[in-house]
Amino acid sequence: MIPSSFPAAPEMARLTARMLLDIKAVHFNAETPFTLASGLPSPTYIDCRKLISYPRIRSVLMDFLTATVMRNAGLEAFDNIAGGETAGIPFAALVAERLALPMTYVRKKPKGYGRNARIEGVMTEGQRVLLVEDLTTDGGSKLSFVDAIRETGATCAHTAVIFYYGIFPETTQRLADHGVALHHLCTWWDVLAEARSMAAFDAATLAEVEKFLHGPRAWQDARKPA
Repeated sequence: MIPSSFPAAPEMARLTARMLLDIKAVHFNAETPFTLASGLPSPTYIDCRKLISYPRIRSVLMDFLTATVMRNAGLEAFDNIAGGETAGIPFAALVAERLALPMTYVRKKPKGYGRNARIEGVMTEGQRVLLVEDLTTDGGSKLSFVDAIRETGATCAHTAVIFYYGIFPETTQRLADHGVALHHLCTWWDVLAEARSMAAFDAATLAEVEKFLHGPRAWQDARKPA
């Protein structure tokens, strides 16, 4: 069971950011940027997978995520909780446990043998499915998972993540155009504010991160590998 009362959304965002900073899931490096999966540079990187190794923080954040979904979508809005392979799987299991609902997971692509399935577990036609992942940047990977869920005859109109980049304005519209609402706990803006409050990084690094957050595409274009 989950508690019946929770902080307001801004306070949950602040606490989530603090917990991510506490476990060093947040990495800022303006001098030697990280390379993202897209191949583009970034002075920021976040590793939400670390959360599974911190049971107290993990438990609080899963309570927060469950409460956020119930507040935004409704207390009886879902029949099945699906995790996206692989990072979303443990978080989907924890949310499903709190909501006392079946849990499934969605492969990135068919496994290539046996039933060649993308959905593992039991998902049936007409079920209302919540897709759970660790984070989202531009929402792209979510669309493939949502399509796989819908191919079963189930519906998927909501996705919930711990962390949303919050710096690419097209993300929520891209998901909305696909009939999906996004629910999240915190963004890079929340993390930057809390990092400043905690003096977690030096001032020059935080200033460069803020510059990136205000104009990520321009920042990346200026630093693309030749």
